[in-house]
Amino acid sequence: MAKPKFIELPGCEPISIIFEDRSVMAIDKPRGWMLVPDSWRKTNWNLQTAIDSSIRADDFWARSRNLRYLRHVHRLDADTSGVMLFAKSEGAMRAMGEMFESRRMEKTYLAVVEGVPKQKEWTCELPLGPDLKSFGRMRVDTSEEGKESETHFRALTSNERFTLIEASPLTGRTHQIRVHLSQSGYPIMCDELYGRVEKGFRLGLRAVRLAYRDTFTRRPVSIIAPTESFLKEFGFKPTPELANEKWVRRPFVPKEKTEAAQQQRPAKIDPARGDARPRRKSGRSDAVEARMEIRRGAVGKGN
Repeated sequence: MAKPKFIELPGCEPISIIFEDRSVMAIDKPRGWMLVPDSWRKTNWNLQTAIDSSIRADDFWARSRNLRYLRHVHRLDADTSGVMLFAKSEGAMRAMGEMFESRRMEKTYLAVVEGVPKQKEWTCELPLGPDLKSFGRMRVDTSEEGKESETHFRALTSNERFTLIEASPLTGRTHQIRVHLSQSGYPIMCDELYGRVEKGFRLGLRAVRLAYRDTFTRRPVSIIAPTESFLKEFGFKPTPELANEKWVRRPFVPKEKTEAAQQQRPAKIDPARGDARPRRKSGRSDAVEARMEIRRGAVGKGN
């Protein structure tokens, strides 16, 4: 039986399936669909609830795959489009969820901001927490309650008005990219919570890539969502680099290989002290490197 390459739900356009194997399915989530707690069933745009109903109804896209289970592994904001990963079994759900929790899942987004950032590349590490004065918003929280957050940004190209930013979040806090870009002085275009809304535009944020090493086959997986329509929406010309998505097709290096390579690097000599110190991996501060070492140790212990 031929399997359709889309999910067909009542009252909406078909949702494209952009990757699938025995364990997971990745879709190109359109704007507008929410991934909310099951108790919020009053909305007609709860994607998980709609998929569950479709599977129970034995709709063809699910029946052709003999699907009985499909659960989202992570979340995207309602107005954020792009790669959305689902697990096909409880075992796959646990395995993929652990990848996100242990930060072994590479995530890449495209964000559109107004103006041109002063820096080509930068990292934001401001801790985040809920804004108690405004429901649904996050804020920078430097107290003990604030959660560690880290996002790497790289300006890709600019046109007459906008700049296209590659955002790679190491952590996965709510609204992390949106808050970090706003705090950097470049809120995402049409962000009603952390920027401003302009008629004729929608939120300039798209999840374009997930990369990981498959838990079961040990093979590297890289899932990429189409970007052409998103780029045209904000007036970016399809240059060869953007059109071919070469900027995002970096080879995926498993975490264990990366760490082994770092350990084999020669020591860096400090002229002032005359001793050998480990070569710093990414130009981060000593404090950040210390946190990274703790994080890597936690992952190694399976926490």
